[in-house]
Amino acid sequence: MGDGLSKISDKIRLFIESQQVFFVATAPSGPGGHINCSPKGDSQTLKVIDESTLAYLDITGSGSETIAHIKENGRIVIMWCSFGEKPMIVRAHGQAQVHLFGEADFETHLAQFPRRLGSRAVIVVRVERVSSSCGFGVPVMELVQERPDMSEWCEKKGEDGLADYRMRKNAKSIDGLDSFAI
Repeated sequence: MGDGLSKISDKIRLFIESQQVFFVATAPSGPGGHINCSPKGDSQTLKVIDESTLAYLDITGSGSETIAHIKENGRIVIMWCSFGEKPMIVRAHGQAQVHLFGEADFETHLAQFPRRLGSRAVIVVRVERVSSSCGFGVPVMELVQERPDMSEWCEKKGEDGLADYRMRKNAKSIDGLDSFAI
């Protein structure tokens, strides 16, 4: 059984900041709808703000479930797995807020991160529970490189093309929940 904490300790912060990928899970309210789990990459897109706050940069992509679920109920869990020699898994459960591209406070939250074309939201998480567990079942793997595909796709679309894409493809979740205003 893992350890449960109410805050992000210094040890957990160091672990989080050393990971190259994290996973975000959300779900709509009620018994129906689709649970979503999304991989997020690149250590530059997540910041530990303080012992009870995380923020990550949400890049334009194929779906908008996370944004829709957070707007509906705020529930979120973020998970990191060590793929290195020292095994560990960390989960941070909490309540999140979405700060969308074009909204008044988006630029303020965006300033915490390196500029990245395709940024569509900053998700800020108020952490309520942090747990760690052994990670013995997670394989040891080596990072070869960051993928350039997303950046290249965003550059090809440009700001106007990305805005159009979000309105056409990200306005609603697969369950019909609002993500972006049309």
